[in-house]
Formats: sequence, structure tokens, C-alpha cells
Amino acid sequence: MEWKNDTELFELIRNQLFTAVIGDVLDQRGRRHQFLSPDCQPLAPHMIVAGRAMTVQEEDVSGVDDHQPFGLMLEALDSLEPNEVYVAAGTTRSYALWGELMSITARARGASGAVLAGYSRDTHGILEMDFPVFSYGRYAQDQRGRGRVIAYRVPLEIGKTIITPGEIVFGDIDGVIVIPRELETEVITEALERSRKEKTAKQDLLHGELAVKVFQKHGVL
Repeated sequence: MEWKNDTELFELIRNQLFTAVIGDVLDQRGRRHQFLSPDCQPLAPHMIVAGRAMTVQEEDVSGVDDHQPFGLMLEALDSLEPNEVYVAAGTTRSYALWGELMSITARARGASGAVLAGYSRDTHGILEMDFPVFSYGRYAQDQRGRGRVIAYRVPLEIGKTIITPGEIVFGDIDGVIVIPRELETEVITEALERSRKEKTAKQDLLHGELAVKVFQKHGVL
């Protein structure tokens, strides 16, 4: 392996990989539902998130619980560890699941970013601090009295994708993908090899070689 720990691994992913190449490798292994919805996009095009999923299960509510107005959300935030990604799902698209103060809290604990099957808010503040947030869009309506966290570090289902705690979540401008834990070493290793082949193939194409010959030579295009 080219990495000794998670910090080195995620640095490699951020600097040398992109979601498309990982998706191609997973497709070849029959794992064809690892991308989240294309609605899940970064707040800014340059944002990249790479880390281990700290999964958060939300639900819709009607009315405020004065004792726990956000359910277990604050506990979930405080449980974040370095190189983790806050991944939340389970609600309707009627309020925001993430904001600036949550971003500040997550960054203080060393988290890598947030991925939401829903909206985010406080966009100017998040952009100013440049914390990687991927969401279905921007919407200021608060979740207080509309939604709450009911569990965290539990399996999540987002569309056809199952995310278990600790799996690698990687997002860039082209989407967010989840790498199954049991495949992560071989998938990352192959994706690195494939990415380097693509760079060589790119140079051949720029020099005028035919696409057929480039694909025969490198096996990528």
C-alpha cells in the first residue's frame, strides 16, 4: 500500500483521485449503486471531502421538544473524530440539516466535512471558512420543530446506497461516492493505477494518437 494510516490515505485520495475513476473501479466489481444522488453537490466547485462516514439518522417531527429540540444532533456532532464525515439522511426536503455553527463544531473536532441527503444553510459563513459541505441545495429553514436526529453511527440507506459507519466517503464536483469497507484497499490501489494510466493516455491523445490505439495501449479512455 502507498499509505500507512488514514491521514495519508485521505491525502492521497484528495490529491490524486476523483470520484469518476473510483466509480469505474467499483462498477467493474459489480458494486453499481455506490454514488449518492446527483442532487448532492458541493457548496463550491473546488470542495473535496474524503473521510470515514459518521452516519446520522434523522426523522421529521411536528413541534418542538424543549428538552432535546434537535434530538441527538448535538451528541452526534460532539462524537465526531478526526478524518470523519458527518453523513445525514432520513428526512423530507423541507428544512436544512446543516449550518455554519455545525461546521465550526465539526472542524474543531478534526472532521473532514459533511454530506447531507437534504439542504444546508448559512452558506456565506460556510464558504468563508471553506468547510467542505455537500447537500441537495441551500435553504434557510431551520430543522428545529421540523426534524431531529434519532440515532448516529448506524447504517444509513440513501436511495440505493447503503452506508455503514466507518466506510470511506469521497466527494468532488462530480458527486459523492461510498467505498465499501471490505474493498477499500484494492479499490483505492486500482484507482490510483488507473488514474495514472489516464494521465498517460491524455498525453497520447493530446499528441494526436487515435482513441482506438490509446485504449488498446492503456485500457482506459
